[in-house]
Amino acid sequence: MIPSILFKRAQSRWLILLVDLAIIAWAFSTAFLVTRQFDFPQLLSYSFQLHLAGYCTTAMLVFVLMRIHTGIIRFSNTEDIIRIFSSTLLANISYSLILQWSLRDIRSETPSFKEVIILNFFISSTLLIMLRLFVKSAYNFYKGYKKVDVKPILIYGSGKPAVLIKQAFESHPEIKYEVLGFLDHDADKLGKYIERKRVYNDSAVRYLKEKYGLAELIISSNSLNTEEKKRTVETCINLSIKVLTVPPANEWLHGHLNLNQVSNLKIEDLLEREPILLDKKKIMGKLAGKRILITGAAGSIGSEIVRQVMGYNPEKVILVDQAESPMHELQLELEDKNMGAKVKLCIANIQNYRSMHAIFHTYRPQVVFHAAAYKHVPMMENNPREAILDNVLGTKNLAEIAVEFYVERFIMISTDKAVNPTNVMGASKRLAEMYIQSLNCHLDAMNSSLMLGGQSLFVKGGIRRGHTKFITTRFGNVLGSNGSVLHRFKAQIERGGPVTVTHPEITRYFMTIPESVQLVLEASAMGRGGEILIFDMGKPVKIVDLAANMIRLSGYVPYKDIQIAFSGLRPGEKLYEELLNKEELSVPTHHHKIKISKVIVYPYDYVQGKVNELLKLNESGDEFKIVAKIKEIIPEYKSNNSRFKELDQQLQAVS
Repeated sequence: MIPSILFKRAQSRWLILLVDLAIIAWAFSTAFLVTRQFDFPQLLSYSFQLHLAGYCTTAMLVFVLMRIHTGIIRFSNTEDIIRIFSSTLLANISYSLILQWSLRDIRSETPSFKEVIILNFFISSTLLIMLRLFVKSAYNFYKGYKKVDVKPILIYGSGKPAVLIKQAFESHPEIKYEVLGFLDHDADKLGKYIERKRVYNDSAVRYLKEKYGLAELIISSNSLNTEEKKRTVETCINLSIKVLTVPPANEWLHGHLNLNQVSNLKIEDLLEREPILLDKKKIMGKLAGKRILITGAAGSIGSEIVRQVMGYNPEKVILVDQAESPMHELQLELEDKNMGAKVKLCIANIQNYRSMHAIFHTYRPQVVFHAAAYKHVPMMENNPREAILDNVLGTKNLAEIAVEFYVERFIMISTDKAVNPTNVMGASKRLAEMYIQSLNCHLDAMNSSLMLGGQSLFVKGGIRRGHTKFITTRFGNVLGSNGSVLHRFKAQIERGGPVTVTHPEITRYFMTIPESVQLVLEASAMGRGGEILIFDMGKPVKIVDLAANMIRLSGYVPYKDIQIAFSGLRPGEKLYEELLNKEELSVPTHHHKIKISKVIVYPYDYVQGKVNELLKLNESGDEFKIVAKIKEIIPEYKSNNSRFKELDQQLQAVS
């Protein structure tokens, strides 16, 4: 009953101040008695009573000023102890100065009072600190006694952030965890103790699991970028130890860790590589003070481009997307971050030439990031007409309007599925690549002929005649994007399985959303026009391994708790993705994660003519004729697991 009353709520700060004053009064009296060889009658003297009142008044003022009574004692930490030590030191120094300059008569009656002050400092500071340590220990004991089903946990790291995480978990009334210790790779700390908790190394994880039933590893979300940490996480996953992440302490709500901020480790965290070093000065030079238009702005890549571009101080950012609700969510997010003033949202379809022309005419963008596209392979395999309208016609519209309005740089987001395409989606993106690359070369040729002919490159008003630099970026799958396989796997795991994978050998290149957009911005700054820039995607990942790791991260055992089933390749899907065509070579750039693909550049007149023929044929709605035309334009396009595979057989028979 009494512990419940004491610990259920925080006690009044004035009660804490009163207890502190009682302690320092007792400490002062004890110091006086020790220096007077325990002459108890002197405690009743007028001189001592005046000294006691004067010291207690001085100490109370110092304590109130230093606010040592305002903290909740059971949550005391090292900073509180240092503040108590400093406060008692200041109180004793202050009273010593008062004695020195103001109370000369009293000081003359007690010539050895400096000894009392020195001894009192050590006694009072020790007692005040011991009180807090005792209350904290008693609270932790009481809380531990009250807990049921306590989960033993280990905290990654042994620095100040890890200690803060430990204190937050131990002091939180709703979290029923027992901290077993810290895990670190620093040899100097191994085997030592921090706040009575031992520092372990990787090899101890299995031992802690077997002896104490280690259930979870707690790791800060900003500390997953080293191989040692990833190895530790993988060890825990293989031992069915759940991994939880918490945000850095500076992101905690009001300085306290909230339960809602504790989350399961995401598969994206395991695939993060070392931080990407960007030439921010060069990117700033291309984006600062510019009007920037982003298509597909409400999508996964588009919205991340918006977030990162806003950090380079643009004049205005024009967001274009036809998805109303996601655009509304993005608008609210930007307004919450006080970025709404620089943003203009336009609901529009890139297939509509007039709408896009009006937007360019109104806002005169100088840089365009073209992320809008239809991207789902099976969906586009069943709707090839729409793939052509969005990915080809939409890109053609934007490119032509960009040239008309003297856009400086046009960056198109492409895909590894455009390489040796096996589906309509990939083929449509390859057509878009071919169109803007040939257009860039056409503009180069026009400007060269103007210069050779001595004609001016400027028109009325001193505006430079249009040479828009068209740059294509090509990369693989993005983890966590809308429609990503991760969302499907997560939903299947939550339902208890099975998790469905199309084929046991299927592999994909993966990159996180922020990582891919960082490289897009770097590519946009380095591109000179006409290049297809490919990103270092790391090693390809087996989808079945991805599924197994997601099951383990959720605290289950693959094939035991949750099954993995194979459903067969979907229409247009292939086992392995490529970033380069067989005929393509790559050239390194100054950034080790970006290379230039040396693709065949087709004449603009040829590409324009073929694209116009395709768009005209697209109006007929005959899907087989449409796809046959695409195959004519892109000979390397071979359908896989698709109804259009018979077209390849017909072409082969003819040849």
